[in-house]
Amino acid sequence: MSRADQKRAVPSSGGPDRENDPQVSAAMRSDGVSEARPKPRADAVRNRALLLDAAREAFEASDGSTPVSLEAIARAAGVGIGTLYRNFPTREALVEALHATELDEVVAAAQPLLDGRTAIEALRLWMDRYARFVATKQGMADALLSALASGAIRKSDTRERIVATVGGLLAAGAADGTIRADVDPDDLTTLLVAAFVAAGDANDTERVAGMLDLLMNGLRAR
Repeated sequence: MSRADQKRAVPSSGGPDRENDPQVSAAMRSDGVSEARPKPRADAVRNRALLLDAAREAFEASDGSTPVSLEAIARAAGVGIGTLYRNFPTREALVEALHATELDEVVAAAQPLLDGRTAIEALRLWMDRYARFVATKQGMADALLSALASGAIRKSDTRERIVATVGGLLAAGAADGTIRADVDPDDLTTLLVAAFVAAGDANDTERVAGMLDLLMNGLRAR
C-alpha cells in the first residue's frame, strides 16, 4: 500500500465525522459554538414570577366588569411596565401564562393535601383551591375567551386535567372509606362549576363555602 493510501486509510483521532453528523450539525455552529439558548438570568426569572403573582391577585380580586390595568400589575410586582411587556407582549400572553401556571398549581395541590388527612378532608380543602382558580378565571374572562377562541388555550385540556384530579381524590376516598365509591368525577366537576356559577362571584367565599359544604354532605360514605 502506498504512503498516500495508508494516510487515507487511517481514521482521524477525532472519531466519527462530526461535521457530517446531522445531530451535531444541528446543535453546533460552523465555529463549534453551541446554539443552545442561554438560561434566563435569575432576575428575569424572578421578575416573571413576581408579575404572575401580581396578576393572579389582581384578576382574582376583579369581578371581570372592567379590564385589570397592566400598569397596576407592574406596580404591584415592583417592576416597570417595560419589564411586563418584555415578558408578556400582550394582555392575552399574560392571561395564557397565568392560566397555565394556575392550572398546574391547582392540579399539583391535590396530592400533598392527602398527607396526614382523610380523602374527604383533602377533597374539601382542594375545592377551596379550585374556587380560587375559578375566581382568577372570572377576573380575566374577556382575555381568556379570546385565548380560547384563538386556540391558544384548549378548554378540553383544562377540563380533562381537573376531572382527572377530582378522580384521584375520589379514588382515595373510596379506598379509605370516607367518600362514596359511586361518584363520577365528571359529574362532580360539573356540580362544582355549577356551584360557582350559582354563587355569581367565586370571591363570595362565604356563599361558595356553604354550597361546597352541602355538596360534601352528598359525597360522604354512609
